[in-house]
Amino acid sequence: MSNRSFAYLVPQFPGQTHIFFWREIAALESQNVTPVLYSTTVPPAGLISHKWSDEAMARTTYLASRNPALLLAILPRLPWGLILREARMMPKGEAKTFLKDVIISAPAAEKLAQDCKRRGITHIHAHSCGRAALIAALAHHAHGLSYSLTLHGPLQDYGVGQRFKWQGAAFVSIITRALLDLLPGQLGDALPKRLPLQPMGVDTSAFRRDAPYLPPVAGEPLRVFSCGRLNVVKGHQDLMQAVRRLIDQGQAVKLEIAGEDDAGGSGFRAELQKRILELGLEDHVTLLGAISADAVRDKLMAAHVFVLASWSEPLGVAYMEAMSCEVPTVGTAAGGVPELITDGHDGLLVPPQNPEALADALTRLAEDPDMALSLAQAGRARVVSGFDSSRGADMLVREIWKS
Repeated sequence: MSNRSFAYLVPQFPGQTHIFFWREIAALESQNVTPVLYSTTVPPAGLISHKWSDEAMARTTYLASRNPALLLAILPRLPWGLILREARMMPKGEAKTFLKDVIISAPAAEKLAQDCKRRGITHIHAHSCGRAALIAALAHHAHGLSYSLTLHGPLQDYGVGQRFKWQGAAFVSIITRALLDLLPGQLGDALPKRLPLQPMGVDTSAFRRDAPYLPPVAGEPLRVFSCGRLNVVKGHQDLMQAVRRLIDQGQAVKLEIAGEDDAGGSGFRAELQKRILELGLEDHVTLLGAISADAVRDKLMAAHVFVLASWSEPLGVAYMEAMSCEVPTVGTAAGGVPELITDGHDGLLVPPQNPEALADALTRLAEDPDMALSLAQAGRARVVSGFDSSRGADMLVREIWKS
């Protein structure tokens, strides 16, 4: 590549869960690499929660465009033979969606390519396998820019046209072994040769305790903190049922949940607020909305235990942040979480969608301060040894400059 810069493309940046990307950007810059920030659209206002959000948006070029001149410029350059061949391999409904996505994404791809050429950038990394990946692939085919992707979750969550998105990529990084093992059966010969396994990570120097962790004391309320989007698959409703169960057993509990729904507060939040009322938990459960990374850290410092009851979780930066802060962590044995948490050693794992098991895990921690302290210390050691955010930056530099 001609310089130490590349296009760094994240959908709807900076959203509520995007602290990981901001840390990675800082780690890249510490290596004298310049990630030039691009995104599809600005996130809804209710999801913009970080103290660095304004700076991030000022640095980001947003690509969504209906400019007909951009569409007309790129259409003759697109590989229609390849696009139509991929479409013919899909069910009719998926093919129609794919072709529509191509047309919608094409102006953004042209805008991205023109800006990259102006800046002397020759590589794009899309932190997504959704529409951002399609934009990168189209820019590659139309203008010869190299590109790469990161797969952050199950492939089916990222829409149609995956073969087209992947087969031109220089590499695709995968965040868990569980996801990587599925790919040969899902994509076959469309897989690029390079598939580095690279978990997400956290800044362990920032997410650390200022004072020793203090386990719960008999007779005081158990302070539980959770952090995740307000979405049914995050299992917050299951955690609320577990809290109700504990209260009925005589254990006082205070639960705070940080995070917002994808509509910025007008979506699944209403269902959770209704559930709080139905369970009689108005004095026990608080929905905090989207809060900053510093506020998350403060909540972790005050918590006895962190819980995220996801039905499916590719890996979970929220778990890593809690463990890095030496907070005993309860997760679900779903997706890639067992690659992070070893049950009984550096955290507790329960089956997903099981409020009774969640309640039992919380009871164990409330009644056994020695176990809580042991899990807290082992959790910190696990994250420091394997999940520091600088590792992702190292991988990108290594892989991009092979391209």
